[in-house]
Amino acid sequence: MEIILKKDVEKLGYADDLVTVKAGFALNFLIPQGKAVIASDSNRRSLAEVLKQKEKKEAKLVAQINDVKARLESAKLTIGAKVGTTDKIFGSVTAYHVAEAIKKAVDIEVDRRKIHIVEGEVKTLGTYTAEVGLGKEHKVTVTFEVVSE
Repeated sequence: MEIILKKDVEKLGYADDLVTVKAGFALNFLIPQGKAVIASDSNRRSLAEVLKQKEKKEAKLVAQINDVKARLESAKLTIGAKVGTTDKIFGSVTAYHVAEAIKKAVDIEVDRRKIHIVEGEVKTLGTYTAEVGLGKEHKVTVTFEVVSE
């Protein structure tokens, strides 16, 4: 069944994407929650108009996104954590901590759900990398250091 996504759905697609899913998933989950609509002729025409408007806006946003990318790549992110005697962190460093460090360092608000820590769990001191999604096709890799408080 073809549907048009109204919101970003993880591992399926972004808003305004035309995707094919099983009928049960669409009718029982996506459509009732307002995350998608059936891809009828009228909905396809409205999608085409929305995409045309979005292209105009996105052309303006590309310059801003490139500026944000440059600022994030050049930023030195440091995250403080409480550690034991063996340099093991009490708890772990998560995407929330990375988002707060980005906000503090370069004054940019980043959605923590768009941050993916490459190494998985961060439970010791050291330098790590994370991938930050800035949009549908724009991602930037940032390096952060976990230090003792």
